[in-house]
Amino acid sequence: MATNIGMMDSGYFVGRNEILNWINNRLQLDLSRIEEAASGAVQCQMLDATYPGVVPMHKVNFDAKSEYDMIQNYKVLQEVFNKLKIDKHIEVNRLVKGRPLDNLEFLQWLKRYCDSVNGGIMNENYNPVERRGKGVKERNPKGSQKHPKSLQTNNMDNPGSDDTIGLDKALGFRQGKKHAAAGRANSSREVQALSEEIAGLKLSVDLLEKERDFYFAKLRDIEVLCQSPELENLPMSVAIKMILYAADAKESALAQAEDYLTQFTNAETKAENDA
Repeated sequence: MATNIGMMDSGYFVGRNEILNWINNRLQLDLSRIEEAASGAVQCQMLDATYPGVVPMHKVNFDAKSEYDMIQNYKVLQEVFNKLKIDKHIEVNRLVKGRPLDNLEFLQWLKRYCDSVNGGIMNENYNPVERRGKGVKERNPKGSQKHPKSLQTNNMDNPGSDDTIGLDKALGFRQGKKHAAAGRANSSREVQALSEEIAGLKLSVDLLEKERDFYFAKLRDIEVLCQSPELENLPMSVAIKMILYAADAKESALAQAEDYLTQFTNAETKAENDA
């Protein structure tokens, strides 16, 4: 069964310092600000500590700094949510911006969820440092600044000799090869960067579609409720349907619905006074 935030105690609240202490103690970290957990890696490990082995830690990048790398972490988190059937929308676009309130709210929810699973009891056999060691290692490009060995000729005093000319040709050929290789490397980096950007945009679209479906389902539930025989003729149901079925997207139907309720209320009051 999917786990829904509505199933948990809505009065549960954890302050900023308590969240940080909980994360630092349980995961053996040293966070001093909520926004330091904006990369999504901490959230992945919170679930890993709750469900050991469920999170593919080799895909989690604890050194993520760019929004793209952070999005990849949240993609891993979303996959785990789906696997565990956790019905919770992740506001990735807000979280990766490092906004303290957005990240605090999400961490509060996640801590509440973890505590609901394990009763707030730490798994003594869980080694957070060892599990983090399985994460994505930051890939540092290999040094490309190699200095060629100095080439010497036997006739350094004769700049016009055949050996010197041959040396110039050899150096020119090598430099040409280096420039060509550098050009290919730059092209490869550009292609990789574009591919990463496309992947990030696709993830953003997926998240937006999920958010759209989430709110559409709520509107559909309201519509079905207002169409029920017991409620469909009530003034409030009629006013709500005015808003739901408004055809003009540029103008809000709220004013029309409010006018309808006001007229009904006035007519009802007048009828009571006449009686």
